[in-house]
Amino acid sequence: MEDVGKNLKQILQKRNYFQEYQQMVKQINENPDVQRFLNQHQAELTQADIEKSYSQLYEYIQQKEKFLANDPTMIAPGYEPKLQISHHVIEVTYSPTPELLKRKQLQQVNERIKTFYLPKMLREASLASFEITDGRSQAIQQAAHFIQQYEQKQSTFVKGLYLVGNFGVGKTYLLGAIAKKLAEDGYDSTLIHFPTFAVEMKQAIGKDTMIQLLNEIKTAPILMIDDIGADAMSSWIRDDVLGVILQYRMQEMLPTFFSSNFTMKELERHLTVTQKGDQEPIKAMRIMERIAYLSQEIMMIGQNRRNPKM
Repeated sequence: MEDVGKNLKQILQKRNYFQEYQQMVKQINENPDVQRFLNQHQAELTQADIEKSYSQLYEYIQQKEKFLANDPTMIAPGYEPKLQISHHVIEVTYSPTPELLKRKQLQQVNERIKTFYLPKMLREASLASFEITDGRSQAIQQAAHFIQQYEQKQSTFVKGLYLVGNFGVGKTYLLGAIAKKLAEDGYDSTLIHFPTFAVEMKQAIGKDTMIQLLNEIKTAPILMIDDIGADAMSSWIRDDVLGVILQYRMQEMLPTFFSSNFTMKELERHLTVTQKGDQEPIKAMRIMERIAYLSQEIMMIGQNRRNPKM
């Protein structure tokens, strides 16, 4: 009785398999995409070749249905299944969709823009969406000029911009837009909010992370220092952090941008007085010489776009 049961089970399994096989063949024969492919390549395929490729054809049908339904359980989400012939064997290949390529390109662009203590949405800034007004036209012109000079390597060193203007006039946005255009063209940029960076450096004193962060900032291919002068600086931040960054970048001729509410002359006066109230004009002058070497001062004038009532 046991042998009869086993034999019956095997027979039923074979019948079930045969039924499934027939169903698979039926789907293959009725699928318009598959039949179109077979008709296009009938000179290259024998019936035996086609039958050997049933599993691949069935995979194509299943995955194409999931692809059209945007089913995340498909083998390769974001890739469209396609049929091809290799040595009389039909194969399924997966090609990235335009949408996936666009997402990957955007991801690569965003990865070229490093932001420290600034909103990630700054990566969405663009020169095309930068509103040009009389008070902001010089800034956008000089931004475009920098990008052209830098990308065409017209000189060994290209000065960055020192954007100065009131609150909310678009200085930080323009820095982000410049970084975005450079990233789209394959160049890396680093943007830092300097007041927050200074606080982080103080908290990291004596730790390995301090040296690592300082090295990462000072060696950035293109560095954009936002809101410099917003807070009073200790002599240590001014000389041993900012001074070290600027000295390295000046020696290596690395493009550096700044944004500030202070003109260069005003920033020099600001840097003269330390947090303790000490007057150190020579050290402030040394910092400003480096800033002036690295960047061109550009005034931005306009309304406060963050808070129009101010």
